[in-house]
Amino acid sequence: MPDWFNLTALYGGLMIGAAAMILWFGIGRIAGVSGIVGRLMSGPRDGWAWAFVVGMLIGGAGYLFAGIGETPVREGMSPVLLAVAGLIVGVGTGIGSGCTSGHGVCGIGRLSARSIVATCIFMAVAAATVFVTNHII
Repeated sequence: MPDWFNLTALYGGLMIGAAAMILWFGIGRIAGVSGIVGRLMSGPRDGWAWAFVVGMLIGGAGYLFAGIGETPVREGMSPVLLAVAGLIVGVGTGIGSGCTSGHGVCGIGRLSARSIVATCIFMAVAAATVFVTNHII
């Protein structure tokens, strides 16, 4: 198979889509991770939200410890820089009223015009960030 064909990415995408469908058809909730985490931090403590977040953490840890993938953290990365980056992403999801899972997976799947625009904007910003990080800085 060609180098660009990555079965791990395919399986990951299928699992994300399946999780979003189960949550939507099962209890009528959108699988927007930033909204789910925000709900746990500030609102009602729903069991489904805890199960979703714990499942993501266990799944990610299992993926890493099974040796299937590699950690996305570069060697020498500052934990403080990572924490600041995470906070900036959190602020951005608040401003944009959602994240890649809420807008990109669930919103586009529901043909939401707002989600399509939001996804185009944050994908363009992501591409610009990668370009600046890899070619300018």
